Amino acid sequence: MQRSSRECLFMLLMGSFLIIYILWPLAGLFLRADWSLVLSSYKDSEIVGALWRSVWTAAAATGIIALFGTPLAYFLARKNFRGKAFLEAIIDVPIMIPHTVAGIAVLMAFSPKTMIGASLIKIGLSPVNSHFGIILACMFVSIPFYVDAARDAFYSVSPRIEKAARTLGAPFPQVFLRISLPMAKKGIISGLIMSWARGVSEFGAVVIMAYHPMVAPTLIYDRFATFGLKYSTPVAVQLIIVCLGMFILFRLISAGKRREDINND
Repeated sequence: MQRSSRECLFMLLMGSFLIIYILWPLAGLFLRADWSLVLSSYKDSEIVGALWRSVWTAAAATGIIALFGTPLAYFLARKNFRGKAFLEAIIDVPIMIPHTVAGIAVLMAFSPKTMIGASLIKIGLSPVNSHFGIILACMFVSIPFYVDAARDAFYSVSPRIEKAARTLGAPFPQVFLRISLPMAKKGIISGLIMSWARGVSEFGAVVIMAYHPMVAPTLIYDRFATFGLKYSTPVAVQLIIVCLGMFILFRLISAGKRREDINND
């Protein structure tokens, strides 16, 4: 028992390097920030608007990804076919390529000069320098984070349970909605959190698709380039506070659901 405790302590000490590596820069940011500017920035409509824009556009992108990505993730978890590895590699491409390249690719796909872009403009959806453009950029870079997490979550659901339900006469939609989806919800929630977080923090793709209206990362860059570090730091501090608060909220909700499941069992 003591040997096991020593081994765990050793692992903790080794892993603490990464925790410190995260906390040290964040602590430096908060300690060196001009808090009079941070507090006054809460009344700055431009900052508040950019933060709110980051939150809801990332949420909208995540909602669209979940709508189309959940069936895709289930299909990948249940089917083996020729070319599956290639398809999964395509899904992961946004992780690997620089995000400015991602922005250029999305811009070229939805440019007003393309057929799709021109069609969107006709129905009132401008893909450039608009909220819709921000959502398009966030979607591209966030897709892998949700689909990969949801796929792994469906892998953990035994196909035997689904087959048993089908044998008893339950149709596929009912099996999926009442068995597969609830049993995979832990991984799906994790995927939603990571997808949303990726969208909130995105800069490279967004700045190419829509420099205006500004989201929080774009505003941070704009104020750093225009006024310097002192005036960009308050926006960075607020963005970290918002993201940390949302992460804590999501984790508490997820932990609450896990406790309910344990109590029900």
